[in-house]
Amino acid sequence: MIKQILQISIVFSIALSFVGCGSEESSSVASTGGSTITSTGNPSTYSATKYDMQYKGLSFYNEELPIGNYKLSSLTDNDFDTLSDSQQLLVADKLLSSMFFAYPLHELQEKIDSGTFISSLQEQLNVETTDKAWLESYIINEDIFGTGENHDQEVVDILKRFYFAKDLDKYYFHNWVAYILTQTIMFSPAYELSSTHAPNVEGVYNRLVNMLDDEVGMRFITYSHMMSEDNWRRFRSPEDNGREMLEIYTLDLDDSHVPIAGQALQNWKLDTDGNTLVVGLNANTQTLSLFGTTIVNGDDFYRELAKSSSFTYGVVNRLVSFFFTDYTASQMNSITNTIVSSKPETWQDILKQIIFSKEYLLSSSRAKSAEEVLFPLVKKMDYDIWSQTLTHWKSSLDKMNQASMKYKLGRLTRVPLDTLSFINYYQKIRAVLLNRTNPVYVNNDSDDYTHDDREGWRDSFLDKINSSLNVNHQEESLELLINYIFQLIISRGATVDEMAMFKSYMLEGSSLKDTFDMFNSSGNIITDKRNAIAFIVLEYISRLDNLYMQKGVN
Repeated sequence: MIKQILQISIVFSIALSFVGCGSEESSSVASTGGSTITSTGNPSTYSATKYDMQYKGLSFYNEELPIGNYKLSSLTDNDFDTLSDSQQLLVADKLLSSMFFAYPLHELQEKIDSGTFISSLQEQLNVETTDKAWLESYIINEDIFGTGENHDQEVVDILKRFYFAKDLDKYYFHNWVAYILTQTIMFSPAYELSSTHAPNVEGVYNRLVNMLDDEVGMRFITYSHMMSEDNWRRFRSPEDNGREMLEIYTLDLDDSHVPIAGQALQNWKLDTDGNTLVVGLNANTQTLSLFGTTIVNGDDFYRELAKSSSFTYGVVNRLVSFFFTDYTASQMNSITNTIVSSKPETWQDILKQIIFSKEYLLSSSRAKSAEEVLFPLVKKMDYDIWSQTLTHWKSSLDKMNQASMKYKLGRLTRVPLDTLSFINYYQKIRAVLLNRTNPVYVNNDSDDYTHDDREGWRDSFLDKINSSLNVNHQEESLELLINYIFQLIISRGATVDEMAMFKSYMLEGSSLKDTFDMFNSSGNIITDKRNAIAFIVLEYISRLDNLYMQKGVN
């Protein structure tokens, strides 16, 4: 495992001087590929594990915190079970959609009724059930999906992964963590820049997923990223790179620190010939003071930045700001300090602590990102795609100004709500997802994605309600169908006024009008007419803020 990480450093073209440990404690030393790794302790009695492996005090691996160690209070099964039925549905959907996931309504209700919804979900995220070999081969199969150009295909393949991944498990969660991180200023591949190329998108994202799978800690992940060519394509001079790393990861805005960073990085540059990172031999030799310690070269700068106490506060604050967009700076600072006090050492420690917290699930309210609407909807509605669907999604995200991994500084405004951005957002959800059904003659189970008429929701997403509908109780059946769609899509039933509106349009007395009479003479469901009701209800729901908001229950 350690060889893999050291090989990654070689790929980055990093000239690391792994000479000496810099530790005054007694230590056992393991040498791998010419690099010095230390495990502190008494050599005669010490039993090293991979979690003890360090490079000059920077740990390679870190275990996730037990949930009991979280300082930001998590919602428990008992807390969840004391909520009303409607609140449970809202909170469950908020938690799942935050991870771009959803279950069909009947399946979600079974999980809620189990009494262990929260703890079971937490356990799911620690177990890998995805067939990675199949998934990763399938989404890049050019015979099925064709090929893309430039940066588009690299991003499209990442979006495909969230569509085709069926299990909300450890591998899915690691991909979600990587996706969230690459939307922020911390790890954005920034493919809008002329100095970045398609491989940089995959380089940043795939490195994150691989390191998360290998249990690499957030400090070493960041250290590796800062020294990578991918990062230097964003910030291309010693002073620029040094300044940005200080600001991004430690929130250090002290201009007097920038020349120090620039001097430590004086032999690093992004060469104009191919935009290639080159670490020259003209390294700084003067001792410098930064991070409360001494540094000399670029490796020292990046390593000590990642080790510094201000690093944890900086990265936690970045993620708190990403999820609690409706909170004041003071409130976000309080949440940040609470998470920092739990001493997180992995990205999972931070993100799980946020999304499972009472504060987030019960109290916060913000606009959903497009991914938090699109991906859950396709799972709720059994939505099928054709070969270009995710390519079009990627273009739509650009138009919404919610582009994936594109911006040099990440999504500083996670969900832009200016008129033009939201019109494109609304139009994508309404016209492409909610108002597009899949013809029954299309073979959805085949691998033929060449026809665009394959795209749309399948009739099957409504089938679960069929057994509850009764030709002898048409008004009641209409209510059941409408409430089913409301609960599935926006996690609440129709209000009294909403139900009255639909009834006045679709009923004559207590019987359905001919246009909406979904029962044949034998009392069986007529799919087309049931779907006609669904289209009108979905058209109405597309205009509700519930669809576009992560709401709290407090």
